[in-house]
Amino acid sequence: MVIIGKCVIFVVMKITIELTCPRCQSANIVKNGHKINKKQNYLCKDCNRQFIGDHALIYKGCHSGLIHKILLMLSLGTGIRDIAKIENISIKKVLSVLANSNHTITPKQEHYDSLEVDEFWTFVGSKQNKVWLVYAYHRGTGEIVSFVWGRRNTNTAKKLRNNLLSLGVSFDAIYTDNWNSFITAFSGDNHIVGKENTAGIEGNNCRLRHRIRRAFRRTCCFSKKMINHIKAFNLGFYYINFGYV
Repeated sequence: MVIIGKCVIFVVMKITIELTCPRCQSANIVKNGHKINKKQNYLCKDCNRQFIGDHALIYKGCHSGLIHKILLMLSLGTGIRDIAKIENISIKKVLSVLANSNHTITPKQEHYDSLEVDEFWTFVGSKQNKVWLVYAYHRGTGEIVSFVWGRRNTNTAKKLRNNLLSLGVSFDAIYTDNWNSFITAFSGDNHIVGKENTAGIEGNNCRLRHRIRRAFRRTCCFSKKMINHIKAFNLGFYYINFGYV
């Protein structure tokens, strides 16, 4: 608004914003109809991503760098809804990042002086459905060497031993508690039974329950789908073995 004498003149300024694709940042954009809420829809001709014109301005889920931040928070024990609240994004976006993650661990060594083995319970679907993790841990490096999922029985314990062999991992000694399934599965190895030798993996169990939200003992945060459960633990294991994702 400009005042000249007794006259008031309104000056209208037109601001032009160049749209770019939130996925590939391309400016090769065309209009592509309207959404159900009457907002203009656009199509990127380079990557075929469809989006609303003001999507990148009002919704943070498409911002670059957000996926890395979500993965880091997930690996540090932050819940799905907590991340959605902190970053002002949808729960679906957080679950999508988790479901599309592809973190795997491989042994850092071919031979270990000793490995500690223990079982670890979690919930999937409901608190009536326990799913057991059986894994091997190396105390010297703090590395999770191998793991399997299953029921708390001898077959799962044998599956872990077979997995270690298939990965080409050898060891001088294996330490476990006095669970009969471990005694049966590792009967042909230098198997040493006793709680005094499994202090390292027991401490790592505590670390898992602090780092992975689905592993908390007293929590309502458990996976509804087994695939999301496995993805969350894969992410946590990768973070423990290799650091930041």
